[in-house]
Amino acid sequence: MRPLILIGGGGHCKSVIEVAESAGYSILGILDMLEDVGNEVLPGHKIIGTDDDIPAYVYKAEFVITIGFIKNPTIRIKLFNKVKEAGGKLATVVASTAYVSKYATIGEGTVVMHNAFVNAGAQIGNNVIINTFVNIEHDAYISDQCHISTGTMVNGDCKIGERVFIGSQSVLANCISIGEDIVVGSGSVVRKSISEKGIYAGNPAIIKVRAK
Repeated sequence: MRPLILIGGGGHCKSVIEVAESAGYSILGILDMLEDVGNEVLPGHKIIGTDDDIPAYVYKAEFVITIGFIKNPTIRIKLFNKVKEAGGKLATVVASTAYVSKYATIGEGTVVMHNAFVNAGAQIGNNVIINTFVNIEHDAYISDQCHISTGTMVNGDCKIGERVFIGSQSVLANCISIGEDIVVGSGSVVRKSISEKGIYAGNPAIIKVRAK
């Protein structure tokens, strides 16, 4: 198991450090803003450079994008692509307390955090955050660059498009689909398929802000 370089030194980085160490990874260092080089994110975990230093670590470590995503995944996508263009490998990290079925598939750069559950037949794309206590049920499909936030229930046969954020404690009913570039607010209940880009919230979830 190669050590990890984490890219992004904020709050989400702290959570990923905990997950990665629980899974047996060692962490070589963190890349962040130039002005933060030398600072510790957590004890023993320093910022050792910026994302311009990615090529220097391609043969020494694997990478995880540790910048969070609430409304816009643009920075995560940019950094993911920067690692790929440099020839780097993105690690798939699963917390020691998470359960991932041997019949599920998880893409590169994806992190499955503590106490999450990914059931049989589920497919999860690249650079996805499956956050703490998330339940991904059988045959659900989650596309690339999504964030399924804490305590969310994604029921069986759901289909989630790229670059989607699902807020904490939301529930997605069986067999619905969510289109690309959609934000679902915390505590929402998505009872029917939604496709128009924008921000949805409520029970049932309805569009609150349409994308421009």
